[in-house]
Amino acid sequence: MKQLIQTLRTGELEVVDVPPPSLRPGGVLVKTVASLISAGTEKSKVDLGKKSLLGKARSRPDDVKKVIREVQAQGLLNTYRKVMNKLETPQPLGYSSAGVVVAVAGDVDAFKPGDRVACAGGGYANHADLAFIPKNLVARIPDGVSFADAAYTTVAAIALQGIRQANPTLGETVLVIGLGLVGQLTVQMLKANGCQVIGLDVDPAAVELARTVSGCDLALNRTSGDIEGAIRSFTNGYGADAILITAAANTNDPVELSARVARDRARIVMVGVAGQDLPRGEFFQKELSFALSRSYGPGRYDPRYEEMGQDYPIGYVRWTEGRNLDAVLKLIAGGQLRVAELTTHRFPIERAVDAYELISARTERYVGVVIDYAEPDEQTLETHRTVTINRASAPKEPVEALGIGFLGAGNFAQAYLLPNVKSYPHTTLVGVATATGMSARGTAERFGFEFAATDPTEVLSRPDVGTVFVATRHGLHAELTVAAIRAGKNVFVEKPLATTVGGLRAVIAAHEANPEPAVMVGFNRRFAPLVVGIREAFASVREPLIVTYRVNAGFLPKEHWTQDPVEGGGRIIGEGCHFIDTISYLCGGSPVVKVYAEAVRSDNAQTTNADNVHLTLLLADGSIGHLLYLAAGDKGLPKERFELHGGGMSAILDDFKSATLWRGGKSKPVSGAEGKGHAQEVAAFLKGVSTSWPGRSPIPFASLVNTTLVTFAAIRSLETGLPVDPAELLRDPVEGA
Repeated sequence: MKQLIQTLRTGELEVVDVPPPSLRPGGVLVKTVASLISAGTEKSKVDLGKKSLLGKARSRPDDVKKVIREVQAQGLLNTYRKVMNKLETPQPLGYSSAGVVVAVAGDVDAFKPGDRVACAGGGYANHADLAFIPKNLVARIPDGVSFADAAYTTVAAIALQGIRQANPTLGETVLVIGLGLVGQLTVQMLKANGCQVIGLDVDPAAVELARTVSGCDLALNRTSGDIEGAIRSFTNGYGADAILITAAANTNDPVELSARVARDRARIVMVGVAGQDLPRGEFFQKELSFALSRSYGPGRYDPRYEEMGQDYPIGYVRWTEGRNLDAVLKLIAGGQLRVAELTTHRFPIERAVDAYELISARTERYVGVVIDYAEPDEQTLETHRTVTINRASAPKEPVEALGIGFLGAGNFAQAYLLPNVKSYPHTTLVGVATATGMSARGTAERFGFEFAATDPTEVLSRPDVGTVFVATRHGLHAELTVAAIRAGKNVFVEKPLATTVGGLRAVIAAHEANPEPAVMVGFNRRFAPLVVGIREAFASVREPLIVTYRVNAGFLPKEHWTQDPVEGGGRIIGEGCHFIDTISYLCGGSPVVKVYAEAVRSDNAQTTNADNVHLTLLLADGSIGHLLYLAAGDKGLPKERFELHGGGMSAILDDFKSATLWRGGKSKPVSGAEGKGHAQEVAAFLKGVSTSWPGRSPIPFASLVNTTLVTFAAIRSLETGLPVDPAELLRDPVEGA
């Protein structure tokens, strides 16, 4: 299928063939028939991409501050990798489209194949032939409304939400500053609401369109005449009851003008982008209110609403994103919103780049620019499930262990796993499958995979893929690991191995049925040179050890995907496993046999209590581990530090940058390179799978299982307040069922 993408580093736009998106729970697949370019928003993205790195930095000072903090916390090299990965990753464009539902997830009952729908959402309703859309971002198109008109729905919902923030009543006079696409839609809906509308813009053509098509009662050119006098005269000297700023301006003029022409206690709402330096004198004397409009309604930027499908009760939130979409479609169907008259250009998807050149060049007047796609037919879902990137991709025989496939390729995989896999001798990057075709194709092109896909079975079924890396979100790890084992593939799964006991049971059963494939979890810290050096120094100790491990993990909001119990599993399961594995490794691989956990009990609504937790671990050899995992520490404090004691020796590691060994009353530095062991981990795994000796995974499977069980036991201990034997969880017939 075809999709328009942009490379952020160069700003280059391109229509490319990508694999179709996969159908996921909570949503539908939609064959796009029309999509709308939101000229203001999307032009700013395109313009940003065309700037130099310095220009990008100047345009995004907040992002620069984030990068500086990242350098302080993670180091220059790691931060550079993340930034360059972001710049090299292709970005989608578009967020307002319409089409036909062609497939529905099993947990969605509001839609069926064949439904005509409008779609919303950046990253979802893109300029692409086929799109996966979560159910709360889909609205059914009324009879008589064309796909081209319905493609305006999301952009119109932005205008509608701004109007709702202003709360105009019948007969009030509302000033709209900025008569671009959103401004024109705003004028029309205000008129449908029974308001007197004044429109203002610097473009004479936009002013004329607002007068003749959108229905402005008074349309004014900002650059000519006595604007303030005209508004006072129209409002009988009172001033505007409400003002909606829909302009994109680099100055503070819209806000300053709004304050001067507003009536006493008027409402001013910022829908567009302009200066927000409020003139205190006028705002104070008139007691004006100023508000920002959050895109297209309540639910926006809430992953629980947009991604997980949790709707807000209508009795408490009358107008959500989804209900705003429905309202817009009813206005279009009823003729109160005349979007067809705003369409000035239409381009087929193959010429989408030309549409953006039109917008960037500004050599021709435009308002609504629609992209058209082929109508759906029986072949819609029969498109190629893979896209060949680097050569004619025919499966090879025999199976090669170092024929590599990737399932998932997010920021971590692209920054740490893929560069190290690619640099290992004799590897062949065969196929990569990710949730979106754009991501799969971008990853394949950047790293040299032979093909890109969105269906994991396309990778798992290939005979020339001998080893699979699972780097999806945590909730899919167990399922994909089981599938890889059953397919006879060696599998490296980025931590955790599983997020539930049931998932872990499935992995164990698959491994017992087919023990030949190597199974490895990405516990990289045990491979860090400084950690290896400390372990070697303690190898001769024959008595129990004591480990104290402090992790300054940093705050993550509750809405972050890692905090979701299904998708991420929470931070103890999703990240705590790293440090549990390291403690076991430092103690000679001894398994943990008892876990006791305590968490901070806070009334702070923004925090998750289990993000600040202390674990006491008893190991089989009598060693004791203390893990203090905290999210409440200062950002400037280095993330990790541990102390190891026993046999008359002590060792301290400071954030994988330095380590010190104490013995006989003297100290000396531990030799070894800095770093958390990512490269060494990948090399050890690939070396193992490329040999024929048994047990070729660098970490014993039993250790992987024990570490995973310890995270589950920690959760159980927090719930019960009692110590927990990890092994008991596998014997519990209810747990994880």
